[in-house]
Amino acid sequence: MPIPAADLLAAARADVDRTVDLRRRLHRTPEIGLHLPRTQATVLEELAGLPVEVATGTTTTSVVGVLRGARPGPTYLLRADLDALPVHEDTGLPFASEVPGAMHACGHDLHTAMLLGAARLLAERRDEIAGQVLLMLQPGEEGFHGARYMLEEGLLDAVPEAPVVGAFALHVFANQPSGVVSVRPGPMMAAADHWEVTVRGRGGHASMPHAAADPVPVAAEIVLALQSMVTRRAPVFDPAVVTVANLVAGSTDNVIPDSAYLQGTIRTLSPERRADVVASVRRVATHVAAAHDMQIDFVHRQGYPVTANDPAVADRVLAIAGELVGPERSVVAAEPLMGAEDFSYVLQRVPGAMAFLGACPPGADPASAAGNHSNLVVFDEGALPAGAALYAAMALDALVA
Repeated sequence: MPIPAADLLAAARADVDRTVDLRRRLHRTPEIGLHLPRTQATVLEELAGLPVEVATGTTTTSVVGVLRGARPGPTYLLRADLDALPVHEDTGLPFASEVPGAMHACGHDLHTAMLLGAARLLAERRDEIAGQVLLMLQPGEEGFHGARYMLEEGLLDAVPEAPVVGAFALHVFANQPSGVVSVRPGPMMAAADHWEVTVRGRGGHASMPHAAADPVPVAAEIVLALQSMVTRRAPVFDPAVVTVANLVAGSTDNVIPDSAYLQGTIRTLSPERRADVVASVRRVATHVAAAHDMQIDFVHRQGYPVTANDPAVADRVLAIAGELVGPERSVVAAEPLMGAEDFSYVLQRVPGAMAFLGACPPGADPASAAGNHSNLVVFDEGALPAGAALYAAMALDALVA
């Protein structure tokens, strides 16, 4: 790495009070979805004092910043997400969410604070940079496809004369040891799809099921059949997870309803398995219902693609993180995470990687600590300097000869 790792981490630690302050301000005022005006204003305020060319989105409240080095060269993208979750916070933290029903329960406030901390580190080192750092601050990661909107608006053409040659993102996890960086080549996170099945029966009196067409046992049979379908069709080395998360039927105890409704998700790690499992869910539901002389309506909504790390970039993350936090705290992730990420859209277009940064709070056991998306999740702010330094180090590694 062209900049000594110890110097970069020391600079991030010296700046930690500002990074923590920004994180807490964001945490108090979470916003959900694609339109985050208050969050965007805070980000713009932080960027105003830096030598960064700023543009905002038209279809979302995204922010794009371009930090130019002293010499010409390629462009390297660093990404953070801005949005929160529809979760009511119950942590009791002094800087807990002030917005009822909204919480930064996935750590996006930490991501944003670390990226802006990295922007400050990089601004101080502009004379050593040949090229541009592209700061991608996106809303709508939590199911709203915010990265896709930014790409459609021309994110990768922000510096027309210098194409984006690489991309990097960090994600914190409260149930992983604090300060430990993990990454792996290939699939890092899964594709996620949504499906719905409505079983069409015929209502009637609960005392005379033979005179009706009861969709409730058919729906139950579909649930069980889907579990068998996964274990018997998906290879263990190309896995799939099918979850039935919602089953609704009927309104009282003595009426057979005319329909039953199921919905859930499909999570896979390859395009081939993704297509196969979607088709299989439809086929199983159709034929189980047909065996009982009923029909179904099937709806499939495609979610995020597989988040696939470029192997060479993943190797660089391991090496650079090893210099920053020590080789014993820079590890190959044992397995992909079956959650999904819309940074996947960027990685379809640009070689890059997403890495995980542990942020389990001091004194807590990672195995039992409240995890991401929990109303009780707490993240260790002590991990912020390592994250800011790693963001900056990845850009410097690509842009400093």
